[in-house]
Amino acid sequence: MNFLEKLLDGVAVEWKTLGEVCRFINGKAYKQQELLEAGKYPVLRVGNFFTNGNWYYSDLELEEDKYCDKGDLLYAWSASFGPKIWDGEKVIYHYHIWKVVPDASMISKKYLFYLLAWDTEALKAESGTGSTMMHVGKGAIEKRLVPIPCPDNPEKSLAIQAEIVRILDTFTALTAELTAELTAELTDRKKQYNYYRDRSLTFGDEVPVVQLSNCCVSIADGGHQAPPKTDTGIPFITISNVSNSYQIDFINTRFVSEAYYGELDDKRKARKNDILYTVVGSFGIPVFIADNRKFAFQRHIAILRPNGNVIISKYLYHVLRSSDFLKQAYAVAVGAAQKTITLTALNRMKVPVPCLEEQARIVAILDQFDTLTTSLREGLPREIALRQKQYEYYRDLLLTFPKPEEVETHLNSMEKSHG
Repeated sequence: MNFLEKLLDGVAVEWKTLGEVCRFINGKAYKQQELLEAGKYPVLRVGNFFTNGNWYYSDLELEEDKYCDKGDLLYAWSASFGPKIWDGEKVIYHYHIWKVVPDASMISKKYLFYLLAWDTEALKAESGTGSTMMHVGKGAIEKRLVPIPCPDNPEKSLAIQAEIVRILDTFTALTAELTAELTAELTDRKKQYNYYRDRSLTFGDEVPVVQLSNCCVSIADGGHQAPPKTDTGIPFITISNVSNSYQIDFINTRFVSEAYYGELDDKRKARKNDILYTVVGSFGIPVFIADNRKFAFQRHIAILRPNGNVIISKYLYHVLRSSDFLKQAYAVAVGAAQKTITLTALNRMKVPVPCLEEQARIVAILDQFDTLTTSLREGLPREIALRQKQYEYYRDLLLTFPKPEEVETHLNSMEKSHG
C-alpha cells in the first residue's frame, strides 16, 4: 500500500466541483484614471501578485469582500495564473484576481491551495482562452473536480487533509531551504573566486602598469550602421547577447548576411584570442573568444586584440574582470541616461603587465577557479530542477486520489498534464 492508501485507510473519496466547496469572488474593476500614485489602500494587481513591485493605490471604501487580508487565498486568472496565500497587508484586489473562500466544513484553505496549484497547468490547457492575454472564466474553474476524503465525516476528512498539508508544507520548506543553500554556496564560491583573482592581480611597484593601447594591437568597436536582418547568415551580437557570465548567447541572436560580414575590415572581425568588451549600458563585461567563428557585433561592443609579445590574451581577460579595472570603467564612463565608455577612454585605461611567464602562471590558476565556478553555476539550476521534480513526484502521490469510473473521463486531461 502506498502512503495515500494508508492515510485513507479504506474511507471513501468523493469528487466535488470547486463550485460546491468554495466561492470565487471577483475583485474591483478599476479604470486607469482611478488608480492613484498614493492613497489609503494598495491595489493588488496581477503584476504585484507575482513580481511587479510598482503599486497603485485607492481611497475608495468598498464592500468587505473586495478587500483581502493576510492569510486569504487568492487566484490570478488572467495573464499569469495560479493561487497564492496572501502574506501582506490589507489591500484591494483587482478584477483579474479572485478571492477564494473555502467552505470550512468540507475543505481546508491550505489543502485547497495545493489542489489549485496542482491543477493550474491542466486548467490553462483545457479552459484557457484569449490569444494575446490568456484568461480562465469563473464558470470553467468552478466546474473543476477536487477530491474530498471521507465526506460523511467532516472531522476525519479535515484531519486527513491536514496531514497531507503537513507533508507538502514540509517538502515545500525543504525544497526552499535546499535552494537557498545551493544559491548561497554559489555566491560564496563567487566571492572566494573574486577575492583570489583580485589578489593574484595585485602587484608591487616592480610590475609596470601600461595603457591598453600599449598592449593591444588594436581596439575598435563594432559596425556603426545597423545591418538589415536576414533569416540565415552570420550571427549579429548586441549588448543583450552578452551575459554577466561572460558568455555570448549565440542561440537568441539575429542574423546578417555574409556580404555584410565581408564588408567589415579585419579589426572588426573577431578571431581566436580576441576579447569583446561592452562599452554602453551594461558596460564592463569582457568575453574571451576561444575559437575562430564568424559573427558581427554592434558598435556598443569593443574588440580588443592583445599583442602576444606583451600580454597573454587570457591574462588580459582576467584583468578586465578584476575589481580594480571595473573601478576604472566606472570612473571613465560618461552620460546620464546611458553610461558609455568611449574608445579613447578605453585605450587610456591601465593594466598591470608582469612578465609573460608570470602571466601564464596566473592564467593557469584563475582558469581553474573559473572552471570550478562555471561548474557550480551550471550545476545549480540542474540540482534545483531535480529537487523540484522530486517535490512534484511526492505531491502527485499525495494528491492522486482513487477515482470512480464516472469521473475518469473528466479528469483524463488533468492527469496527462500532471504526468
